Amino acid sequence: MSVSIDDIKKLKELTGIGLTDAKAALTEADGDFDKALEVLRKKGLTKADKKSDREAREGIIDSYVHGGRIGVLVEVNCETDFVARTDGFKEFAHAIALQIASMAPRYVSEADIPAEELERVRTEAKEKVVAEGKPADMADKIVEGQVKKHFADKVLLNQAYIMDDSMTVETFLKENIGKMGENIVIRQFKRIELGVNE
Repeated sequence: MSVSIDDIKKLKELTGIGLTDAKAALTEADGDFDKALEVLRKKGLTKADKKSDREAREGIIDSYVHGGRIGVLVEVNCETDFVARTDGFKEFAHAIALQIASMAPRYVSEADIPAEELERVRTEAKEKVVAEGKPADMADKIVEGQVKKHFADKVLLNQAYIMDDSMTVETFLKENIGKMGENIVIRQFKRIELGVNE
């Protein structure tokens, strides 16, 4: 099947890949633009998984202030100073700052949740499940489900991405790792809201 040059150019502009890769993705998807995007997304996520153990110590600190009432500082790291200075990397860091301002997460990843906080939520959920008289063989699964649900919107990487709720922030991160060809780590953030102490 022939692939249109307009689609190749459009895919190149949208994803930042080369013309050859764009043509190959469209050919693999039989000319279907959406399928080609999905092919590239899957390849990008695979590349991201391979890069995730590489050290990321360069990067930037981005800030965002919303209406003088909410302020965010976020540290986003990559492997090289070269990538840290690119517009794509800066845009990614700023998108993460907007996400934090909008969705008010408490932790970057599940690994950042303090053990005592996790245990407190787990204990409360278990007491509730026992009080409701749920069968013992199902109790642990129910408790784990409730704990996961409790922290779902409090963990940045697990949140739905505000600019495209068909993906999580973690998927958005992995897509950018694939695009930039380097490991990217959201290291830390601080969100301040006027009149609110955490």
